[in-house]
Amino acid sequence: MDWATTMGEFLGDDDNRAQAQFEAIAMPHLDAAYNLARWLTRNEHDADDLLQSACLRAFRFADGFRGGDAKAWLLTIVRNTYYSSLRDGRPQRGDVSFDEELHGAADDERADNDPARIAASRDACRTVNEALERLPRAFREVLVMKEMDQLSYKQIAQVAEIPIGTVMSRLARARKLLLAYLAPGQAGD
Repeated sequence: MDWATTMGEFLGDDDNRAQAQFEAIAMPHLDAAYNLARWLTRNEHDADDLLQSACLRAFRFADGFRGGDAKAWLLTIVRNTYYSSLRDGRPQRGDVSFDEELHGAADDERADNDPARIAASRDACRTVNEALERLPRAFREVLVMKEMDQLSYKQIAQVAEIPIGTVMSRLARARKLLLAYLAPGQAGD
């Protein structure tokens, strides 16, 4: 998606300063925002919609951004937009499936053309993805922000609006539960 073109068409030529400000703040963090949206909604299409709504909110309030951590600011907007949509009665739909391009190995040296290895890798990825899906939402969002988006405890606390101690506790419990789900014999429970 070409956000600069989309925002330019939306704004016209009158407000290039606002567009430039939004691009400087939000654009570097769109991948992390989409990743969080995808794991919250569990659906690629809903994640696209959530990210679009969150970006519109972020654009609307970009002039209120007073510096600090832009990534945490944008992810907070994504998270709050998601929970607002749940409160407003828009149902959470569907399950997320493993997306090889999004979560797969990007390095050519790690790629292997052996069909057995590819199948085993896909099975392992599917197993981990299913285990992540089983985590309670509060645990899953903290784990995704820490392990996939590489946020610090402080950033996660800011985004989730919880104390750092709660972040650490939820993260420890999420990891323990994830390991339990990945233990042999737990796959379909």
